[in-house]
Amino acid sequence: MRILLVEDDPEQLEPLAVALTQVGHLVDGVEDGETAKWLISEKDYDLLILDWMLPVISGIELCGYYRKMGKTAPVLMLTAKDTIADKVTGLDAGADDYLVKPVDVIELLARVRALGRRSPLWTGDTLKLADLQLNLSNLTVEREGETVQLSVREFQMLEYLMRHPNQILTRNQIEQNIWQWGEEPESNAVTTLIRRLRQRLQIIGASEWVETVYGMGYRFQANQ
Repeated sequence: MRILLVEDDPEQLEPLAVALTQVGHLVDGVEDGETAKWLISEKDYDLLILDWMLPVISGIELCGYYRKMGKTAPVLMLTAKDTIADKVTGLDAGADDYLVKPVDVIELLARVRALGRRSPLWTGDTLKLADLQLNLSNLTVEREGETVQLSVREFQMLEYLMRHPNQILTRNQIEQNIWQWGEEPESNAVTTLIRRLRQRLQIIGASEWVETVYGMGYRFQANQ
C-alpha cells in the first residue's frame, strides 16, 4: 500500500516509516500538516496515518479536509488522547481507527493490515497474473511451484507493474510511484531495479514478462 504518515516528532516518524517500509509499504513521511494537505490533494493513498496534535493544521483537521474531498481511504489517528469524547471527535471527523501513543510498532502493523482490507484498492493478500502470484504479506513471488524472495524495492516494483498489466509505464511514472516523496532516485535507478527484478524472475522463468518498450518505458505482461 501507499501510505501517508504524518508525525511532527522525527524521533517517532523515522522508526514508524522504517517499520512500514520493511514490510513492503510505500511511505511518504512528513512532519507538518501543510505539506500533508498538499500531498493528499495531489496523490492517491491507500491509507493515511495522522498524528492528532500537529502544529498549524492538526490531524483532525487533515482528516476532515480529506473526507470533504470525497476520498475514502482509511484513516488511522495517532494520539495521546484516549477519552471517550476524544474518540468520538476523531470518528466524527472521519477517522476509521486510532492508536494511543506511545505507539507499539507490532500493534501499528496489525492495525495497518486490518485497515488495508477496508481500502477500495484492497485486492487481498496476493496479486495474480496468469500463473504468477505475488504474496503481499511476505514479499515473495511464486510460479510453477517455485518461490523467490524479493527485496523491499523489488517487491514494490513488481507490485506496481502487476497492478498495471499490459500498460506502458514511463520512467517518470515509476519514479513517482516507487520512490517516496522527497527522494531523488539516481538517473539509472529504474534501469538498475528492472535488471535486478528480471534476475529474480528468471529463477521462475518469467524474466521476459518485463518488456522494455524503447523510448517509452516498460510493460509487464504474461509471456507464455
